Amino acid sequence: MADTATTSIINIAAYKFINLPEDSLGVLRGELKAACLAESLKGTILLSSEGVNMNLSGDATSIEKFWGFFTEYEAFADMTYKISPGEFQPFKRMAVKIKKEIITMGREEIKPAEFSGPRMAPRELKRWLDEGKDFILLDTRNDYEIRLGTFEKAQHFNIKSFGDFPEAVDRMDPADREKPIVMFCTGGIRCEKASPLMINKGFQEVYQLEGGILKYFEECNDEHFEGECFVFDHRVGINGELSATGAVLCERCNNAVNLADQKKYNYEFGKPCPRCPDFPGKSD
Repeated sequence: MADTATTSIINIAAYKFINLPEDSLGVLRGELKAACLAESLKGTILLSSEGVNMNLSGDATSIEKFWGFFTEYEAFADMTYKISPGEFQPFKRMAVKIKKEIITMGREEIKPAEFSGPRMAPRELKRWLDEGKDFILLDTRNDYEIRLGTFEKAQHFNIKSFGDFPEAVDRMDPADREKPIVMFCTGGIRCEKASPLMINKGFQEVYQLEGGILKYFEECNDEHFEGECFVFDHRVGINGELSATGAVLCERCNNAVNLADQKKYNYEFGKPCPRCPDFPGKSD
């Protein structure tokens, strides 16, 4: 767990798949937004009939007060959150939105509140990696996230959005159905849908990394991980200590530029980055 006593900003991430009545979402949205604004929190909460997904940022006292209010709802009483420290506010505003899905896959038959794949603890994944166990480590994230960093030897589909994941699974080698597969994403939510999808398609042994990369970093630092973890806020990238790395997002191509490349290429924000088509002296 990150040391919250020495940081001015706390970033939290949490989600839960649970069946929520659609006619209750409007009232819930208003109550949660009011509670967040009362504590000067910023970030995003997504609500749908399949559950809740949130990323919030504020000082530790405000986060604690909001969480006390939030968990008074019976549906969310058992929820916990993952913490990463910060020294600046990574969000511009506070938004609570009602969506069709809290993570978009576009497959109505996948209902994580009713069934999802078995979880693997971060330390167990580390043990498998330490021992060189024969298995497929599958990154379910998007291509631009993976370019900033991923686990050593991880496979991925080079997809641009999670909605492309189901079709990418169909293109896998049929022999892979017999191998153990451990999948991961940033915080675990995408794997809650990806794992039952793969099980439904006949994969025999499928696990999802509990808590995703964020939980792995919390328990195992960045062992077996190369680069940084992409996050969807103004920190852009975080390291194994859950701290911002100085990565920035290119305004032109929307790719992350890590600190090393900023220095190597004398990158200036707003100008072409090394991945832009018009970058001078462009390479791969």
